[in-house]
Amino acid sequence: MNKAITDAIVFNPLPFAAGLGVWSSGDGTPGSDTYAVSGSGVFVAADQDFAGCLEVLKVGPITRLRYMGQTPVLPGCYLRVTARVKAVAGPLPAVRIAGWAGRANGTALTGVPTTGPATQLTAYGAVVTISAIIATAARTGVDLVWTGADYGHLGLDLTGPVGGLVRIDDITIEDVSAVFTRDLVSLVDVRDFGAKGDGMTDDSAAFIAADTAANGRTVMVPAGDYLLAGHVTMQNNTRFEGRIVQAAEHRFILQKGYDYDAYLDAFKDEETAFKKAYQALINFADHDSLDLCGRRILLTAPVDMQACDPARLRFETRRVIRNGQFQPDDSAAWDTAVVTSQASYAAANNRQLTNVTGIANIAVGSLVTGAGVGREIYVMAVDVAQARLTLSNPLYDAEGTQVFTFTRFRYMLDFSGYEKLSQLILSDIEFQGRGIASGIMMAPDGVTFHIRDSFINRPRDRGVTSPGYGCQGLMIDRCQFISDEQSVPVAARVSIGFNANANDVKIRDNRTSRFLHFCVLAGSGNLITANHWFHGDDEPGSVRKGGIVLTLPNPKSIFTGNYCDNNFIEWTNEHTSSPALGAQFSFGGLTITGNMFTTNDVAPWFNFIVIKPYGPGHFINGFAVVGNVFRAINGRIDRVEMVDTTFADLDFSRTRSFEFSANTFHNVDFPVANPAVLAHSQTTAATTWVMDTGQALPFGGRARHVDFVMPSGAITTAANATIRELPWAEGERGTNQRSVHLNWSVPVRGAVRYQVRMDRTG
Repeated sequence: MNKAITDAIVFNPLPFAAGLGVWSSGDGTPGSDTYAVSGSGVFVAADQDFAGCLEVLKVGPITRLRYMGQTPVLPGCYLRVTARVKAVAGPLPAVRIAGWAGRANGTALTGVPTTGPATQLTAYGAVVTISAIIATAARTGVDLVWTGADYGHLGLDLTGPVGGLVRIDDITIEDVSAVFTRDLVSLVDVRDFGAKGDGMTDDSAAFIAADTAANGRTVMVPAGDYLLAGHVTMQNNTRFEGRIVQAAEHRFILQKGYDYDAYLDAFKDEETAFKKAYQALINFADHDSLDLCGRRILLTAPVDMQACDPARLRFETRRVIRNGQFQPDDSAAWDTAVVTSQASYAAANNRQLTNVTGIANIAVGSLVTGAGVGREIYVMAVDVAQARLTLSNPLYDAEGTQVFTFTRFRYMLDFSGYEKLSQLILSDIEFQGRGIASGIMMAPDGVTFHIRDSFINRPRDRGVTSPGYGCQGLMIDRCQFISDEQSVPVAARVSIGFNANANDVKIRDNRTSRFLHFCVLAGSGNLITANHWFHGDDEPGSVRKGGIVLTLPNPKSIFTGNYCDNNFIEWTNEHTSSPALGAQFSFGGLTITGNMFTTNDVAPWFNFIVIKPYGPGHFINGFAVVGNVFRAINGRIDRVEMVDTTFADLDFSRTRSFEFSANTFHNVDFPVANPAVLAHSQTTAATTWVMDTGQALPFGGRARHVDFVMPSGAITTAANATIRELPWAEGERGTNQRSVHLNWSVPVRGAVRYQVRMDRTG
């Protein structure tokens, strides 16, 4: 690159032969004295060494020579000023290149060097060449760094004793940029625009200027530490040899070549690079996704995602983070924080704890445990001034004042600092917890958080946690959850795959292994399809826990095509402050169809579907279990369904719209159905046949109605006379109300098939 050639810029000053009126004995600015009138310099037309020169008598401590023309000083342009001199008589002076640096407004640029290195003349008649390089960049070989200069008045100084007589050949100024840029003509160096790279000077303006000048070329950031104390956006491709240093509140946005590798090149630190790349993702509309480039990002501490850009408390535009791995390093930063605190709870204000002592020590996202607290209750918001906590769900039996425990797990990616975060997608990412860290904590509020095609391996406590309602419309697709408790018996496990508090959750095509629970779902409108969750252990006859726990009595949810392996679906109403039946819906709105249920090496009392009311009065109203396969291996089980009566039983007198049919049972002693088709044989003639349904109805329900009765052969009297009348049936007979009475007009005997229901369908 040579500006004299490419841009036709004239750098060389006029020769002395053109007149001394353009050569100043001062600083070269307009109005300064010239050698045409000063009397201390004359033009010598003939000299054996020079083809015309200026002869100067040194009359003061410093004798100056400056060209009064404005020599342009351009970013990226390196000027070499050269002078040939010789001493003629008198004391021998020293000679140096010098100049006056000016701004576009005509004022002097202060704070920059104005003189180059001095050369001492040592003999008369010997021609000595002196030179210096002037540029805006602080690079090796540059003598006068004039960052911010627009032009200069250039020349030389004579220093030392007075009285010497010196002849000076025509001064030359040439563009030597090619010496510095070599073949890198396509690069724009930030140092040419004033960047220092010393880690202390704010280089923001230099970066912006270099990017503006690049105009499609690549911006080069040489070795050094470049402090950017403001927002910087680079519109051109940028190459980094040096390191960017920038506070969290300032943004560094790469519009070209945007990916994680680019930020790793820029910041030279894995965690910082991710934080800055994420910050750019949510502040630049031209990119919808951050490619982690298949990199493993080693985390020394949880990443507070909101703190990556402290100015943003809400973000609701679709963005994707994809294609990489997060892994925690060994660090005390992953240690779980546990706080115990006294607080009060009232069912009338069922999502708050009040009068909380030491509330400043309790973090958003803390798990709440204590008497009367259901599973997966989290702190959604903290009001220190009011000593009040907002909870993700109500507590079922915690009225009054007690001591609660608040446990804050540590997550690799923690979004809990946001007020609201929507439409974030995590795709093709492995969260490798190593038993040290949990996976992801969502924001307290938001819509359609999506995790797809990802692995959540060995989380210490939780895979994915929703501390509030940021899980509205949560989607988890084609992911694998593998616990860190593979060898731990079920009864001793503590880790949970994920939880959700809001509605419309879609859980599809996932595989999950050996957690305490796969998930705890507190909302409605859930679709759980084509998943495989297995939570057994290697202990013969050991207990099993709920794989999926539903905590809303009317969840309006569907289970279809899943593989439930060595665990069960547990259905409760533990997330309510009034667990006894009131005006709310009771247990209904659930469909379990076309699933595979299997278990092995369990006690006979194991069950695949468990309803657990936390208060009295509840009943089944709208529940379908259709077309499933239930199988026990290495042993038999009594039945596939049960009511856990720890707190209360169901009211079977109110069962409505309950379908339990077309299921397949293997190694199950008491297959059940509703309606159930049963057979009864009466060997002794009687007017009332007592037909016990035994264990045929699900959950031990009452035999409320008989839909039809069909004789199996002739119905005869004691004298073998055939009768052709229709009997009438009475349900809910017997002490357990599981018997049906079939009434005839005369004593008869024979056999019938009949269909009995435990519910009322109308």
